[in-house]
Amino acid sequence: MKELAGRLAALDPDAGAALQVIAYFDRLIEGRAGLESLVRGAAVLSGCPARLVDEERGVRVRVEADGTRRDDGGPLDPAWPSAPLTPDGPPAVWLERTGVSDGVHAMVLERAAAAARVVLDRTRGRAPTEARQADPASVEVLLDAAATEHARRQAAVRLGLRDVAAARVVATAEGGPLVEAVPATGDSTPTTGGRRAGIGPAVPVRDLPASWAAARTALRFTAEGTDQDPGPRTVYADELGGLALLADTVGPTTEPVPDVRALEHAVATAPWAASTLNAVAFSTSLRAAAAELNVHHSTLQDCLVQAEHWLDWPVHDPHGRLRLQLALVLRRLHRNTAR
Repeated sequence: MKELAGRLAALDPDAGAALQVIAYFDRLIEGRAGLESLVRGAAVLSGCPARLVDEERGVRVRVEADGTRRDDGGPLDPAWPSAPLTPDGPPAVWLERTGVSDGVHAMVLERAAAAARVVLDRTRGRAPTEARQADPASVEVLLDAAATEHARRQAAVRLGLRDVAAARVVATAEGGPLVEAVPATGDSTPTTGGRRAGIGPAVPVRDLPASWAAARTALRFTAEGTDQDPGPRTVYADELGGLALLADTVGPTTEPVPDVRALEHAVATAPWAASTLNAVAFSTSLRAAAAELNVHHSTLQDCLVQAEHWLDWPVHDPHGRLRLQLALVLRRLHRNTAR
């Protein structure tokens, strides 16, 4: 291919460049490159920022012309050249440039879109997400453990899951459950649309009610990710371990233990307390916590002295950190109702 591209370039520079573009994206696919690498290739080859936007799968990747990823590029401009992932689909790959596009830019768009489709099919499943949300009645039957096996099998067929070996359920803080196919490689990223989400385990389609129950439990361990409600916005049920047992006994109507009441007192007293204590509890060291909070190490030390006074227990030693971690987790369970 390289030799042929060289010969063509001598006769027709555009044709040679187009063949090089084809070869470049073919190599990325053969090397099982990720989506960011594909978008970076499109940006560097075209000499302008490039984006991949797939709302169905919750994918947004933007890379500058110099290869730097920077997703905050503002709204899409309909005047920019673009290409869909499928013939009838919406524009998904964009080049942030105006004016007339030459053959090379068109080839970059075409090959980047084709490569992105291959990666998304491999990592996120072929059945579109919206197809599994557009039929809420079938989703409800599929996830209902009390429904007959025949009824749930028929629901799976209607949702395009008949030939899927494994799937999982995503429980979101807003909206209904999302059912997603999981590729054999298991390297897919769940679709959350930026919302807080609990991710159920990958299971055979017939066992999706169990994945749904686990996803709802995982959702209760999530947080808004704000200063007043710090913590992960996405939690995997597989990673909860024994913590999942707490969800059965702790909720908004149960009486908080003294450690949780002390934590709430600290949070109500100082606006910085929640984020500071969360960083200290779950960071590998105080210096790492200070870096996460973007404060000096000595400043964090001073804040901890005050916070420990409100809590009435030290958080520097392993036992104190464990108490703090548990209090923070219990606080989330008290704040998050079961869905």
